[in-house]
Amino acid sequence: MFPSVSPARVLPRARADMRWRPGLAEPPFHSEIFAPATEASGAGLALALARDALAAAGAGARQGDDSRQVLWVQDRQAMRLGGRPYAAGLPPDLRHRLIHVAAATTEDALFALEEGLRCRDLACVIGEIAGNPRALSFTASRRLSLTAERHGVRLWLVRLDAEPDLSSARMRWRVTAAPSQPPRWNRQAPGAPRWQAELFRARRHPPGQWMLSNANGTLHILEPPAANASVSPLAAPYPGYLARPTVGRSLAARARA
Repeated sequence: MFPSVSPARVLPRARADMRWRPGLAEPPFHSEIFAPATEASGAGLALALARDALAAAGAGARQGDDSRQVLWVQDRQAMRLGGRPYAAGLPPDLRHRLIHVAAATTEDALFALEEGLRCRDLACVIGEIAGNPRALSFTASRRLSLTAERHGVRLWLVRLDAEPDLSSARMRWRVTAAPSQPPRWNRQAPGAPRWQAELFRARRHPPGQWMLSNANGTLHILEPPAANASVSPLAAPYPGYLARPTVGRSLAARARA
């Protein structure tokens, strides 16, 4: 007879140590991100997760040494809903090495994704598929998982306006856009992207929810502010009147006036 061990005494600490966090050395090879098609949160988080994984994998290499291409595949409906990737809006280290595939059908997109995962010269693969097409069955998902793991190329598949169905993806997210913090020097400029992300399925990690940010090009978790935390004057945005046109007069002249 096996000795009885209470799971309550063993699991809590182990699960706390296994919680997901940015910078993990071995992220899964097949992940899915469910996001609304009315915002770019899915593609944005896919890019952030991909760059976080590439940075963790090449922590000992110098920045910029990785010149491998990134494959981005979209089906027609995904392009219609969210548009194509805009090269000037991509991170600088990815703008010159993006390969975009515009697939007419979901079947074509799945074929391109699987062929991309077979190419070990690619840094990673990002896909966008809208809705719950019949072609993206559990069998098709299983083929993507096995191909990615066999050839060592990671896939982040964005599911736009889709319901979670049967899938072999090792990690599955729900994500929506969150308000950005106003920039310090210009409150009218766009802030760093933020996401409200829920990890609802993962093989190695318990479920959880996080507020994620990509400030300074690095993915990190935003901790909720303490109830009694005070705001430092240095952390406040730069005064708005100093950013306005001086209309031919210097700021010193305006201050004297």
